[in-house]
Amino acid sequence: MLSEEKPSVCVLGLGYIGLPTAAVIARSGCPVVGVDVTEHVVDTINSGKIHIEEVDLDGLVQGVVARGTLRASLHVEPADVFVIAVPTPFGDNHVPDTSYVMDAATNVAAALKAGDTIILESTSPVGTTEKMRDLIAKLRPDLKIPGIVDEIPDISIAYCPERVLPGKILEELIQNDRSIGGITPRCARKALGFYRRFVRGELVTTTARAAEMTKLVENSYRDVNIAFANELSIVADQMDLDVWEVIRLANRHPRVNILQPGPGVGGHCIAVDPWFIIHSAPDHTPLIRIAREVNDGKIDHVLERASQMIDELPHRSVACFGLAFKANIDDFRESPALKIAVKLARRYGSRIKIVEPYASELPAAFEDTGAELIDIDQALETCPIMITLTDHDVFKSIPLEERANKVVYDTRGIWPDQPDNLQAIEVVRLAS
Repeated sequence: MLSEEKPSVCVLGLGYIGLPTAAVIARSGCPVVGVDVTEHVVDTINSGKIHIEEVDLDGLVQGVVARGTLRASLHVEPADVFVIAVPTPFGDNHVPDTSYVMDAATNVAAALKAGDTIILESTSPVGTTEKMRDLIAKLRPDLKIPGIVDEIPDISIAYCPERVLPGKILEELIQNDRSIGGITPRCARKALGFYRRFVRGELVTTTARAAEMTKLVENSYRDVNIAFANELSIVADQMDLDVWEVIRLANRHPRVNILQPGPGVGGHCIAVDPWFIIHSAPDHTPLIRIAREVNDGKIDHVLERASQMIDELPHRSVACFGLAFKANIDDFRESPALKIAVKLARRYGSRIKIVEPYASELPAAFEDTGAELIDIDQALETCPIMITLTDHDVFKSIPLEERANKVVYDTRGIWPDQPDNLQAIEVVRLAS
């Protein structure tokens, strides 16, 4: 049985994972303060609104803020449980950057008291939780730190990575299984008791290092499988085959399940996490490295094909459909769609029109390119060339009759009924 006394919680980082996590914890009745370095984010949340796009998150945040179980702050405050959900990007040569984690741990250390629990959720290289532990031990010599002292420690430290799909984050935060890695078994049990308050999925305890590696393996597995689909799509282009039909037929085999290709791989997980494993074992990860190179190289392949098509129809406007890295979200982090659209805009200037229903303005990367953000109807009326880069549901709803005389490069396979491009090119030329 859980104690009736609900722990106070401080969540560091109010982004795509931190804010939903803070809101779900607050819904369980725990008083939560969310910490972010951006004043606009803090003010937005305290007004009961959100700064990111996620299904049902707006209503949840509005409710928990109104009830007083969630508020935001620019500063770390004392709590019983600290959850760190800050970014872990990579730097030059794909070297992992854990400075945000260590900065967060430094701030937490100042607020710690005996009995507190610290949980790192940020995707991190193996050993990061131990480094965080060592930093806290250095900053707080007055506390008994787990894994360092033989006696009962004053605090608990654990690693528990998120495992959610954008667009279903609230559902999966609750329903998905979680791997909880403790610095010691005692730490893992303490963290398990906390997650039981709001997670219905199975909670499995392990070591911090195993949990860190598990998260990296999950996303690297996905990256390798997507790389096969993307490489297959390039081969199919060369052989003048419909890759979508080939995959559909191959997947009728009872033991084959090829994923869907796209313009590359994006997001802050699959496009980043494999590099953490590669960096830790560069001489033993040729497959993971090649998969990363294939998926990054797909961007160049799409650019080349798109440019050939655009060059065949000079002076015509081009509609790029989507900037997000996956469907029905506003997340542009590491997005191949964004990278392709920006490069096309720099090459073709004002001919490039962007259709992105999850953006109210173009990202800063488009500055001085001449590209313009337009809606779907404008694109269909004014752009004879269409390039699909993101498979938003609203794009799938465009019927064939509105696309029939368009020259289309569909990198997502959302329009299987689209007429042959060569015929469409001739129609556009005749129309001019």
